[in-house]
Amino acid sequence: MEKVKNIEINELIFEGEYINGEKSGKEKEYYDNGKLLFKGEFINGRRNGYIREYNKEGKILFEGEYLNGERNGKGKEYGNNGILIFKGEYLNNKIWKGKGKEYGYNGILIYFNGERNGEGKEYYNNGNILFEGKFINGKWNGMGNEYYKNGKIKYTGEFSDGKWNGKRKEYFQNGKIKFDGEFLNGEKN
Repeated sequence: MEKVKNIEINELIFEGEYINGEKSGKEKEYYDNGKLLFKGEFINGRRNGYIREYNKEGKILFEGEYLNGERNGKGKEYGNNGILIFKGEYLNNKIWKGKGKEYGYNGILIYFNGERNGEGKEYYNNGNILFEGKFINGKWNGMGNEYYKNGKIKYTGEFSDGKWNGKRKEYFQNGKIKFDGEFLNGEKN
C-alpha cells in the first residue's frame, strides 16, 4: 500500500463544471490572491452570456454580454480605478457604438462603427494637450488647435478628414506667427 501525502490548497482558482474537457455552465475564476477574476457562463469552453470581469484588487473592469468568447452586445467597461469609461455596444470584442472616455482623451466620446466622434481633447503622455477640437470617424474635423509637446500652441485652424483644410495659422514655439494662410488636403494652397 502506497502512502498519499495530504496536499493543502490555499487558494481557490476555479469554481464550476467541465463537460468533455471544456468549461461549461456557470463559472467563477480567481486570482492567486483569492480575489474574483471572472464570474459568468461558459459554453463549450468559451465565455457566453452575461459576464463580469474584475482586476486583482477586486474592482470591476467589465460587465456585459459575450458570445463565443468575445464581447458582443451591450456592456460597460471600467478603468482600474473603478470609474466607468465606456457604456454601449461591442461587436467582435471591439467598442462599436456608445459613449465613453478614453485614456489620453478628455471629453465626451461618442462611438459609431468603432470610431470616436465628438468634442474633446487628446493628450501627450506628459499630460499636455496634443489636440482639442472635434472628431468624426476617429479623425480630426472642423475647427481645432494642435499644440507642441511643451503645451504651446502649434496650429489653429480647420480640419477635414484628419487633414488641414481651409484657414490655418502656424506658430513658432515662442508664440510668434510662422504662417497664416490656406491649406487644401494638408498642403499649403
